Amino acid sequence: MAEEEFTSLPLNPLRAFAIASRHKTFTGAAQQMGVSQVAISRQISILENYLGAKLFERGARWVKLTELGRAFGQEIAPLFDELEKATQRVRSNERERTVHVRVYPTLLHYWLIPLLAQFKAEYPEYDIALDTAVEPLDFRGTHLDAAIQLGSGEWRDARSRKLFDETVDVVCSAGYAAQFDGFRDVKSLESAVLLHAKYRRRAWEEWAGAQEITLNCLSGLEFNSSVLLYRAAAHGLGLAIGQIPLLASEFEQGTLVRPLNRPVATGSAFHIVWPTWQSVGTKTKRFIDFVLKAAEQKPEFFSGR
Repeated sequence: MAEEEFTSLPLNPLRAFAIASRHKTFTGAAQQMGVSQVAISRQISILENYLGAKLFERGARWVKLTELGRAFGQEIAPLFDELEKATQRVRSNERERTVHVRVYPTLLHYWLIPLLAQFKAEYPEYDIALDTAVEPLDFRGTHLDAAIQLGSGEWRDARSRKLFDETVDVVCSAGYAAQFDGFRDVKSLESAVLLHAKYRRRAWEEWAGAQEITLNCLSGLEFNSSVLLYRAAAHGLGLAIGQIPLLASEFEQGTLVRPLNRPVATGSAFHIVWPTWQSVGTKTKRFIDFVLKAAEQKPEFFSGR
């Protein structure tokens, strides 16, 4: 359909007919829309003239759908239902002042939490509700407005922007590194305790493979999360594979060190992600741009504040 034909669609008459076809009377449609029966009849006449076809048969005190009208009503009424639902979602989203965000516990602990006070200072009218579930991201069926995820940038029914690449390296406490003479001899890795995170069980294998180092990557201690893993490493329990961009403050404070300084880019990156199947509210746009700015990326929605 040409653009001028689409923009000239008689939307008010179409809506009036969709409602009337469901009620099968002008009276019911008039009551629902808060107008007179005459107004409904006039709107449907406009639509019939536009279509060049009869949708209702009219008598002195009665109206009846034609076969064409019945079929057309069954086709367009659900479309207006969906339009109304979408409109209500947008209105509800704009009225609610909470941004619902899913984020990995480790990213939340080391990167996002330190930023939230600044977000509240800039946007005191908004609140943040955090979801730390570690599961595949699917915005449908959830109340999520946005998520910060690790991956390649492709998520179903969603758009994303890259925040920063994931780079990993061996980390430990300064005291633990001193026990092995700073691991100046790479072979001393064989005598160290390897620490593992449950959801990143192949981290040691991938790092060692990139460095062409042979290690028994199955040995050592396992923790339920990377937050616990890094705490264990900071307390001198062994060596961990650390996500370097998340641990900047730990290195600055000396809580963790990188004794080998052999970083490996995993090929994945952290992204801010938001759904495309529904409208993005102002609160979510503000949060997305805030996160992009914190990662030194260009804004997606607003050039200023």
